[in-house]
Amino acid sequence: MAGPGRAENRALPSLIVILSLAVLLAVWWVAASLADSRVLPSPAAVAEAFWRDARTGELFFHLGMTLFRVAAAFLLAMVFGSIIGVALGMSRQANRFFDPWLILFLNIPALVVIVLAYIWFGLNEIAAIGAIAVNKIPNVVVTMREGARALDRQLAEMASVYRFGRMKTLRHVIIPQLQPYLAASSRSGLSLIWKIALVVELLGRSNGVGFQIHLYFQLFDVASILAYTLAFVAVMLMIEFLLVQPLEARATRWRR
Repeated sequence: MAGPGRAENRALPSLIVILSLAVLLAVWWVAASLADSRVLPSPAAVAEAFWRDARTGELFFHLGMTLFRVAAAFLLAMVFGSIIGVALGMSRQANRFFDPWLILFLNIPALVVIVLAYIWFGLNEIAAIGAIAVNKIPNVVVTMREGARALDRQLAEMASVYRFGRMKTLRHVIIPQLQPYLAASSRSGLSLIWKIALVVELLGRSNGVGFQIHLYFQLFDVASILAYTLAFVAVMLMIEFLLVQPLEARATRWRR
């Protein structure tokens, strides 16, 4: 039976987070009051802009379009990046041959990839999603390559001795060892992909959070820019806390 001390220890981190956010909000409010300018709107002005577009449904439409692009690009980047990364980690010859390619793609600016995608494939969804995915794939490859290099060969030999078979070895031996690297690449992938998605929308799409931010930038409406930004950040935090972290905890439940 849990005692009151243990319950207090569990509640303390949540209280600290709430207190931290309250202090941040108070600092923002005071700074906005002192500035008294459209350049730094108050939290109330941002909330008003949020409610204005949420009431008409415009906010949720643009959020949905951005989330669709983020989800599609994230899936493509994780699938292709994981396959390529594991293949390079398992083969020294392949890694030596393709390592210069990987370094090249890692250092090409995201803006260049986006512009070239629009020039080569047109201003369409395929080019937008493809540009986002291509910018993320090299990072996934690097992380998963290190995971493949760190695989325990003795566990693979044990699986061979006990005749696990390919699928059983993949499920019970390889994937559990790669899980921390999958988690690292997916978590960093989400934070990188949605930022690139906003640039993609700003440059060549007629909807999405990035398009709206560009529109309100032209109108010099900082309150609306912050409303869309904070709304999307809130959605990504919900995905992190309600989806990513529970899945990671379930995948690592075998650890002490």
